[in-house]
Amino acid sequence: MYVAVVGAGVDATEAQCALAEEVGALLAEAGVTVVTGGLGGVMEAASRGARSRHGTTVGLLPGLDRSAANGWVEVSIPTGLGELRNGLVVRASDAVVAVGGGPGTLSEIALALKGGLVVIGLGTWEVPGVHAASSAQDAVAHALAAARGH
Repeated sequence: MYVAVVGAGVDATEAQCALAEEVGALLAEAGVTVVTGGLGGVMEAASRGARSRHGTTVGLLPGLDRSAANGWVEVSIPTGLGELRNGLVVRASDAVVAVGGGPGTLSEIALALKGGLVVIGLGTWEVPGVHAASSAQDAVAHALAAARGH
């Protein structure tokens, strides 16, 4: 199973990063591969959490420089697509967990919903179809159920 963790990049708060790290760790404990956009903020925190539990992390980068990935990304895939790589992050996944985020996160949420994926939100955009989770544990439980059914 593959679950994307999307959200705030360089503007991520400490609280958002802490949530994302916990989500990443819990997903890895469940044997899930964590997919992100490969950069900083929530993406880095989720990857760090997953790697702390020896999980697999995939980063789909906006540019062409594989080394631009955060240090916790195990499989770094440069796309050269800029923000359009958001569609790849979503399509590579069986469910999406959104933590905070701006317009880029909103695009990932929209693409996921359009593609029929379950989206779980932690302090993110309030969009019809997004399940608002109360905690990292709640978010991961819903993501696992959705990914198993995908």
